[in-house]
Amino acid sequence: MNTKARATVAVVDDDLVVLESVSDLLESAGYAALTFSSANALLRGEALQAIDCLISDICMPGLDGWEVMALAHQQRPLLPIILFTADDQAARMTRSMPLARDVHALFRKPFDAQALLSAIADALEPRR
Repeated sequence: MNTKARATVAVVDDDLVVLESVSDLLESAGYAALTFSSANALLRGEALQAIDCLISDICMPGLDGWEVMALAHQQRPLLPIILFTADDQAARMTRSMPLARDVHALFRKPFDAQALLSAIADALEPRR
């Protein structure tokens, strides 16, 4: 079982600036961060089996955040998933989607760094 210092968090976003900033935030908080610029990059390797939490953008080319979540949950049904988006409409739609109950947290970009870290800590709490 991983502790906070050892927990690995994957981030999927097609915006490289977001990937870098979230990765820096996670590492500064003691997490190991893995970044992927597409859902396919995450799903084609073994990383999904090695992570403790997944953070994904909703609106991306190719597979979107909902598809990432569905595919991740096929392999890892209990994996905590946090979604974020810069799209107001996607944020509003998310709350009404049946899969929304499987989302640990939803953030609107730009998001508060401390709120994201709190959501990650909360998502990982049952695993300690």
